[in-house]
Amino acid sequence: MSAYVVAQIQINDPDEYQNYLAGFMPVFKRHGGELLATPKNQTIVIEGTWAYPNTVIMKFPSMRAAQAWCDDPDYKALAEYRNRSADSNFVIVEGIL
Repeated sequence: MSAYVVAQIQINDPDEYQNYLAGFMPVFKRHGGELLATPKNQTIVIEGTWAYPNTVIMKFPSMRAAQAWCDDPDYKALAEYRNRSADSNFVIVEGIL
């Protein structure tokens, strides 16, 4: 069953954040990741509150693949750039199909 990672992001230092993006895709694709939505504009909130203005939705072939991506040492090193340059929330949600 597929798994989805939903991320809310507020980029505070765009230059530092570029270091995260520069290495993101190779590690992401290594775990079967597929980008479904990335921010071109701020997220439109229709009900409730949303922590940060940008939303990213990613798909993985399974929960195991999504967790392996999160645990990958190469990704953890990249995430340090993200943690220094942005505020974010990430969740993994199991798909129904």
